[in-house]
Parts: sequence; C-alpha cells; structure tokens
Amino acid sequence: MTRYILQRLLGMLAVMFTVVTIVFIIVRIAPGDPAAVMLGPDATPADIAALRARLGLDQPLVVQYLFFLGQLIKGDLGQSIFLDMPVTRALAERAEPTFFLTLFSILIASAIALPVGILSAYKRGTLFDQAVTTFAMFAASIPSFWLGLLLIQIFAVRLGWFPVAGYGGPDASFLTRMSHLVLPAVALGIVSSALITRFTRASMLDVLNDDYVRTARSKGMGEFRVVMRHAFKNALIPVLTVIGLTAALLVSGAVVTETVFSLPGVGNLVVSAVLRRDYPVIQGALLVIAAIYVLINFGIDMLYILIDPRVRY
Repeated sequence: MTRYILQRLLGMLAVMFTVVTIVFIIVRIAPGDPAAVMLGPDATPADIAALRARLGLDQPLVVQYLFFLGQLIKGDLGQSIFLDMPVTRALAERAEPTFFLTLFSILIASAIALPVGILSAYKRGTLFDQAVTTFAMFAASIPSFWLGLLLIQIFAVRLGWFPVAGYGGPDASFLTRMSHLVLPAVALGIVSSALITRFTRASMLDVLNDDYVRTARSKGMGEFRVVMRHAFKNALIPVLTVIGLTAALLVSGAVVTETVFSLPGVGNLVVSAVLRRDYPVIQGALLVIAAIYVLINFGIDMLYILIDPRVRY
C-alpha cells in the first residue's frame, strides 16, 4: 500500500510540474501585450517599455520561467496587474461561490445518476431502461448555459422562487448566498448526471451476471442486498472515477455558468483576467484549478484502497 501511495504522489508531482510549464508557455505566447493593455491606447512606447521592465516581461523566457518557479515554491502566485492585490487573495475572495457551486452540482448529479443508473441496469431492456438511456443522451447534449437561461426564465422570472442572478450583497446571509446557487447548481447537476448515469449503468451491467452475484441469490439473499452489497460495491470503482473527473471538470468548466448567473467566482475572474491580459491571475487560476484536479484524482485513488482490498497489495 505504501508503494501504491508513493507512486500516486510522484505522479502528482510530475503532472503538476508539466502543468506549470505548459501554463507558463501558453500564457506567454498568447497574443497581446499586457503592458500596452494596462496603459491604454494613449500610452507611448517609452511608457510601455518602462512598465514591461517593471513587470519583468522584458527578460528572456528562461529567466521569467525560473523566477516564476522560485516564487511558486514560496507559495507566491504573483501580483495581479489590474486588481493590484496578490493573486492568492484574489482567488481566495472568489473561491466560495465556485466551491459551493461545484459541491452542490456534484451532489445533485450523483443523487440523480446513481439510483437511476442502478435501477436502469437492473431493469435492462425495459421501458424504464430505454427512458433512462434517452434522458442521458438528451442531458449530455444540452448546453449548461442554455439550461441555466431556461431555469432563470421559469423559476426566477415567472415563478419568482429564486434570485435571477448575482450572489447577494456584502451583508447577505449565508442562506441568501446559497439560494443564488440553486439554479446554476441544478443546471450543472442535470448536465453532469448524464455521464455518471451511463457509467453507473454500464458498470452494474458488467457485474450483475457475475458468478458471485448468482451465488448470493442462490443462497436466498434479498434482492436489494444482492444488488447494493455485492453488485454495486464491486461496480463502484469506475463510478467513483467518473464522479471525481466530473467534479474536477465542474471546477474548471463553471466559467460559462458563472457568467450566465453573474456569480463572482473563479470562472468570472479568469474571464476578466484573459480580457485584460492579467498574466499572474491567469497563471494562478489555471495552476490552482490543475492542482484541485490532481488532488481530486489522488483522493479517488485513495478511496480505491478502502473499496477494493486488492489495491493494498
């Protein structure tokens, strides 16, 4: 088990180093001069050159990269050019909406997908199974922003049950802020449930006809216990994998949904940073999202140890 954990940790470090390098290169070769954008159209070449020197953008890429790595090791993601604050602070201030939006979305997706996928596999070939397959295909093809706009029109504008957009004022209570996340979380949860449903159904179909399931039934064990204790437990590893990947994708893919619902999350911060060529914010956000992605996958790998004892040896 120790070897397994060490392998996963080394893999995490290798992935993060690769991501750091790729993010640095992509941001630097992107078109547009951040100094020129920051100073505006009336800036003189001398002003632009002076600002580039102050930001270190006039240095060779290798020098910039080494400096960037040194700052990253210290936990310093740099200073935002336009917000005039540390990137870590800017990300921390925007983290709450994105965190809870991702959490609620994956909970909604799992609450829909797991029971529906299990029941669909158990009732393979029936009308219910066909309806679930149709729903999964339909949900997977719906753009989350379109579904979000539809939910706004029905539940916010017509019925008035939920806020249209925003995240509440500075003095808003926690419940008020959470109420702003209901519609975007439902939109993302429904779309995300399609993939989890299909994986759950496929995994259950693989194990329902295995010998140990037939043996459990032949011993007179109740059908619910057979399905949940024997079949679902052994089908859980691929399902956990896709849930983890979906959660990681929601962190990075909530940009459009946050824009539709005017949520002040990390996604909106990234969009504004790209438009302004705010290199430090872009780099910091991408690295944090990549780190979350890697940590979620590492957490899923650790859950494998609890679910399948064979992983320990």
